[in-house]
Amino acid sequence: MAPVVKEWPQTSMERIAYDAVRSVPVLEDNDRNRLGYHIFLFLKGEFPDVAEAVHIAQPRMHCSKEEAVRLISTALAEARNGEVS
Repeated sequence: MAPVVKEWPQTSMERIAYDAVRSVPVLEDNDRNRLGYHIFLFLKGEFPDVAEAVHIAQPRMHCSKEEAVRLISTALAEARNGEVS
């Protein structure tokens, strides 16, 4: 029997970070997971901005880094305003 996977609460930093990268077109799921983790580190204050987190994560994407930063920043702003993405 497979273990039950417990989901993060809607307002947790983890959920916000991984939801923020959902719309970024990446080559593989691992690229999205790595990007989500680095956005989580940004939310914890370990990176000065989203652009630095994206740069350090080095995700393989079907868009430019600038577009990824725009998509993620928009999703984070919506999460701060209480909107569901």
